[in-house]
Amino acid sequence: MGNAHRRHGHRMHQSSTVHPPHKYVPQPPLPPNSNMLSLPYAHADTYLRSLASQAEGFGRSAVGGLHGPLHRVTSLADDGPGSLRDACRRKEPLWIVFEVSGTIQLSSYLSVSSHKTIDGRGQRIKLSGKGLRLKECQHVIICNLEFEGGRGSDVDAIQIKPNSKHIWIDRCTLTDFDDGLIDITRESTDITISRCHFFQHDKTMLIGADPSHVGDRCVRVTIHHCFFNGTRQRHPRVRFAKVHMYNNYIRNWGIYAVCASVESQIFSQHNIYEAGQKKVAFKYLTEKAADKEVETTGHIRSEGDLFLNGAEAGLMAENVACNMFHPSEHYPSWTVEAPTEDLKHILHHFTGWQSIARPADQTLCSE
Repeated sequence: MGNAHRRHGHRMHQSSTVHPPHKYVPQPPLPPNSNMLSLPYAHADTYLRSLASQAEGFGRSAVGGLHGPLHRVTSLADDGPGSLRDACRRKEPLWIVFEVSGTIQLSSYLSVSSHKTIDGRGQRIKLSGKGLRLKECQHVIICNLEFEGGRGSDVDAIQIKPNSKHIWIDRCTLTDFDDGLIDITRESTDITISRCHFFQHDKTMLIGADPSHVGDRCVRVTIHHCFFNGTRQRHPRVRFAKVHMYNNYIRNWGIYAVCASVESQIFSQHNIYEAGQKKVAFKYLTEKAADKEVETTGHIRSEGDLFLNGAEAGLMAENVACNMFHPSEHYPSWTVEAPTEDLKHILHHFTGWQSIARPADQTLCSE
């Protein structure tokens, strides 16, 4: 690997900022005597906009609303003045923050336009009923939100399609939608999903629409430091795309952990796979791309992964020597650590929505 990734980071602690008393959620103590308590981009909460461009992996270029004004959501209404929907439909760059906490009950998909940061730090915002739709947009950051209880056919918590790029989904909690939690399809690419918590769900994450959408060969996604907690399948399921997974904790899957299908390339690096009743982590499905004559499956490379509680990789022997992409071909560094008990503890307790104060915005005196 050489210098392809770095093994240093900022030491993780409960918080370097002051929590508002009414929002404080006590965090469990970190493991004693640990020398591996680092998570990436630990200084991203120093100032509000320092979050921009801190993503690792394929979504590293996402700047969100960095170059726009601060926009305050003051209403939990589905639409109208002060609502999140009103902010997200605006065409100009915006860094969106919340002055309220609570549930926003969406009656329809909430479409997010380009150059938006939806920043939930400092409040507790839950989106329910429907989810977010990122359609033909770019440079979007979604941080520190909860998604729960999406209802209806084809209702995903976050649906990214078509032709969206430079997207970063960070520290979100996602559960209980009628379809997927995150779907990335129809030539949407250069996306990072980090430090998210997924639980109580079936079809968790789909990357690549179906065998007829061969344009999804361009899709590139990084998934790191996420906690898949008892979700049934699709962590993720992949068609065509290149996916780099590292330092994730996937526990007690119901069917499989990760599924490779037609022409996909999945590089699984230093993840923790902890089995429940189902023991085989990796699954392969064979499908025929619309422009090919022969059915094919995908490829999985496992490097330094930890398999616990009787978990078995289930790698296909013929895939071991296949022509697999390497992340260093696409980005120079990423923060990866050994898959240890300490890492399990951190991913268990420090993924998903976090009770942290909203950082100050250096660009505005009012913040």
